[in-house]
Amino acid sequence: MSKSNQRTIGTRVEAHDDNNEIAISAHGLSKSFRLPTERSWGLKQALFNRLRGIKGYRDQQVLDNIDLEIKKGEFVGIVGRNGSGKSTLLKLLAGIYYPSAGEIIVNGSLIPFIELGVGFNMELSGRENVYLNGAILGFSNAEIDAMYDDIVKFAELGDFMDQKLKNYSSGMQVRLAFSIAIRAKGDILILDEVLAVGDAEFQKKCNDYFDSLHGKQTVILVTHSMANVKKFCDRAIMIEKGKIACEGSPEKVASAYEQLWS
Repeated sequence: MSKSNQRTIGTRVEAHDDNNEIAISAHGLSKSFRLPTERSWGLKQALFNRLRGIKGYRDQQVLDNIDLEIKKGEFVGIVGRNGSGKSTLLKLLAGIYYPSAGEIIVNGSLIPFIELGVGFNMELSGRENVYLNGAILGFSNAEIDAMYDDIVKFAELGDFMDQKLKNYSSGMQVRLAFSIAIRAKGDILILDEVLAVGDAEFQKKCNDYFDSLHGKQTVILVTHSMANVKKFCDRAIMIEKGKIACEGSPEKVASAYEQLWS
């Protein structure tokens, strides 16, 4: 991969190489967070603590030396218990966090569905929020005009679009956010439990949508649902205590995950 096709952002590289079959690769990927252990009341106390060798913080290692490769067109599930580091891994891949060590190479445009509805304004109507959120995703007004009816139809909110968003239920807000988000086109989609949005009927729509992605886009799904891993994924990875504990077929990883609870 030539240097001219790479853009380095800290220890994360965004590449655009159509001949490369790898969508995302990570090498020696680690992430730690600095957590305070006590407060320093003023400069004098901070200096006193420093002289005594008291740091006032501890480093929490969340991910430790992760290596992975995801091919273009793969649908990969990432599973693990709460606190295992899987959501942190997603945020590293999405560029929300940056690694403490290691390198990530992302080959293609990437769209994260991690926090649906970021940028929504509760005082604006559903209609106004479609245009606001669409602009955040990079759409022009003309593009949003063209897709507006499809967004409303998919979200099943035709009777509510002129009401303020603060009058929507949380489920209605998520449905609207998801309906807008799936209009964004990218080579790689990163999903964090978005299959759980809405009621049973809306979830079926979501499932049909994700079924349609197979072979067309690279998809990374973080989930606790082994049924979704088996249904959608070509391959799965289990994170445990910040490391890759199991990798392989969806059935193999689902079995390993279920054994954590036995």
